Amino acid sequence: MNCIFVDTSAFFALLDADDTAHAEVKTACQKLFQTGVLLMTSNYILVETCALVQNRLGMEAARMFMEDIVPLFDVRWIDAQLHHAAASAHLAAGRRHLSLVDCSSFEVMRRTGIRTAFTCDKHFREQGFATIP
Repeated sequence: MNCIFVDTSAFFALLDADDTAHAEVKTACQKLFQTGVLLMTSNYILVETCALVQNRLGMEAARMFMEDIVPLFDVRWIDAQLHHAAASAHLAAGRRHLSLVDCSSFEVMRRTGIRTAFTCDKHFREQGFATIP
């Protein structure tokens, strides 16, 4: 089955009607759900997204994200081995704007054979992944 990894930037753009990518991300999300493709994310993405949403959009938006949106996605849990690999890649990259969460996402994608990310983050393309939108 085809699978697409969902990043924080897509979740946030979907939730924030004022985000410049909101309309494009919303349309892409609707199309993805219509195709029946498996949409996967990680628990690190959920933590990052919840913190961002809570900080920028408020607690009610964070509650909606966790209760209404998260259950629609397959969640890959980062274990100690995957965390260590991501942390090593993060430190080796030595880039200020490349996060540990980004590196954990890349590791999940590589280990599961996912080639496409639903994201507005250019780092996924830099790592050789296709992106939507």
